[in-house]
Amino acid sequence: MKRKYGCDMRGMLSFHILWLLSKKPMHGEQLAEEIGNRRGEKPKPGTIYPALKDLKEKRLIKGEKKGKTVVYSITPEGRKTVRYARDYFCRAFEDIFEHYKKIKPWTEH
Repeated sequence: MKRKYGCDMRGMLSFHILWLLSKKPMHGEQLAEEIGNRRGEKPKPGTIYPALKDLKEKRLIKGEKKGKTVVYSITPEGRKTVRYARDYFCRAFEDIFEHYKKIKPWTEH
């Protein structure tokens, strides 16, 4: 994932994957598409699959082979992690989000 405007968003990838999997199980390509739709740039396989492997090793997600595809789903520990991260991000960034909502939502400044 390229750095745009000096801000490297790769650190958010694990949270983004967990959040998407908290909504429904998905395979790697679906996750990449969803993330790409939201971020404007689809992560490459060399980015998404190592993140999935790491989340599996931490037992936050599990993978189930269906034919040639692995479908990932979130574990109970992964759900706890999403709730914790959500609460953290809300506290940490609340004032920033409020500021930009008042100006005009989601425009370049």
